[in-house]
Amino acid sequence: MSTIYPAEELKNRAKQFALRIVKLYQAIPRREEARVIGKQVLRSGTSVAANYRAACRARSRPEFVAKIGIVVEEIDETVFWLELLVEAGLVQKARMEKLLAEANELLAIFATSQHTAKHPGRSPVQ
Repeated sequence: MSTIYPAEELKNRAKQFALRIVKLYQAIPRREEARVIGKQVLRSGTSVAANYRAACRARSRPEFVAKIGIVVEEIDETVFWLELLVEAGLVQKARMEKLLAEANELLAIFATSQHTAKHPGRSPVQ
């Protein structure tokens, strides 16, 4: 029996999130404004998993901090685009709730990881 480490679990979770983003993009209305925003969320939402994989392969703490910073930026941007799709009336809020919740959870996880890597031994709430 193999052990799945937290980093592996998080890589899988980020990849599943990316797949959900792809499916969302496929379901977005064919209106121009929806497609423009959809392409933004597709780009940022799928890059989260790819950039986290890169962060996991960092050769040093400073390299990890830099790469996890990109992950935090991309997931935060994804949250923005998801919210914009809802607030612009392009996607129903009910359809987006679980995806937005997952995006916000991933944002919290990656931001905490970034803080911990930058400030070992200090709590993120200090």
